Amino acid sequence: MLQFAPYLLIGLVFYFLLFRPMQKEKKKTQEMVAALKSGDTVVTTGGITGTVVTVDSDTIVLRVKPDNVKLQFARSAVTQVANTEGTK
Repeated sequence: MLQFAPYLLIGLVFYFLLFRPMQKEKKKTQEMVAALKSGDTVVTTGGITGTVVTVDSDTIVLRVKPDNVKLQFARSAVTQVANTEGTK
């Protein structure tokens, strides 16, 4: 049994240093994407910044400046919410 103790210890270290933080980050991203609403300013994976116009089940429509062009994206393409309209 003592021969397997170092392997178990290495497994625990990997879990707490690698897998658990990745799971927390993934959960945080999923919550952020689920909470998207009209008026939020977001950044996509391609670096496009725009304001959310409509939110559907798995897509969003962004208004992109300077010409107010509307582009449709998958919700999963949003990497961060830059700011919301109600908070400053």
